Amino acid sequence: MKDILQINDLENEAIFIMREVAAQFDRPVLLFSGGKDSITLVRLAQKAFHPAKIPFPLMHIDTGHNFPETIAFRDKLVEELGLELIVRNVQDSIDQGKVKEESGRYSSRNMLQTTTLLDAIEEFKFDACIGGARRDEEKARAKERIFSVRDDFGQWDEKNQRPELFDMLNGEIDLGQNVRVFPISNWTELDVWSYIENEDLEIPSIYFSHKRPTFVRDGMIWSADDCVYRDADEVVEERIVRFRTVGDMSCTAAVASHAETISQVVAEIRDSSISERGARIDDKRSEAAMEKRKQQGYF
Repeated sequence: MKDILQINDLENEAIFIMREVAAQFDRPVLLFSGGKDSITLVRLAQKAFHPAKIPFPLMHIDTGHNFPETIAFRDKLVEELGLELIVRNVQDSIDQGKVKEESGRYSSRNMLQTTTLLDAIEEFKFDACIGGARRDEEKARAKERIFSVRDDFGQWDEKNQRPELFDMLNGEIDLGQNVRVFPISNWTELDVWSYIENEDLEIPSIYFSHKRPTFVRDGMIWSADDCVYRDADEVVEERIVRFRTVGDMSCTAAVASHAETISQVVAEIRDSSISERGARIDDKRSEAAMEKRKQQGYF
C-alpha cells in the first residue's frame, strides 16, 4: 500500500483545489463517469465541503454504450448521497444530426462525446468542469495544468498553457471561456486505488474479476455485447476478466484477471507493464489521438 502520509498530502491538495473551484467560479460541475477516478472526486468533494452538501451538480455524458453495472452504480451513488445528477446523451446528438454514428470493427461512440459535452456546457453555462484526469494516464495529459483553460469553442491549446506556481491557481477567464479542473492530476493509478482502499469506497463490480462472454481481437479481450462490433469469425467464449477503466463498451477492453479484492488489484497493477489506457482502443487510432481529441474540446 502507498505510504499513508503521501496519500494524505494528495488528498489535502485535491481538497484545496476543490475549494478554489467553489471560490473562483460561478457555475462549476463535476464530470462523473461512474469510474474509480470520478468516484474518488466525489469523496474528495464531500470532504472539502463537509458538513454542507457538495455545492455543484454531477454530470454524465452517456454514450448509451456504457457498462450496465456502471450506470446502476452511478444511480445508486447519487441516490444514497442525495446529489444532483445531470445526464446528457450522445444518442440525442446523433438524432439531431450533430454527429454521425461510426461503423465497422473499430466503431465507437467515445469520440462523439465531445459534441454532447460542449453542448451541455453551453446549455448550463458551466464555467468550470471538474474531471478525474491524471498525468500518468497518457502523454497529452501530462501537458495539462490543474486549471486548464478552454476557449469559447471548447478547444485546448497545448502550446498556450498558463504557469502554475506553488498553490496559485488562476481562475480568471474571458467571456465564453471555461476551465477544466483536474484535482487528482498529480495522482497515479496506484494512488487512486490506495485511496479507495483507505476510504473503503464502493466501486462498480466490473473492476473485479468476474465471468463474462468475450471475444479476442488484436490480442485484446472485448465484451460480447450488442453495441460492440464483432466479425462472424470472432468466437465468443466465457472468460474470467476485469476492467481497469470503464469507458464506452465498444472501445474498452478487459484484462484476464483473478483479482477479487482491492489489495489484489493493487498487486496486479504493480506488476503490469501496460498502462490502464492500454486497454482503450480509441487511444490507439494514432500517436496523437488523445491530444487531437483534447484540442477539439474533449474532457
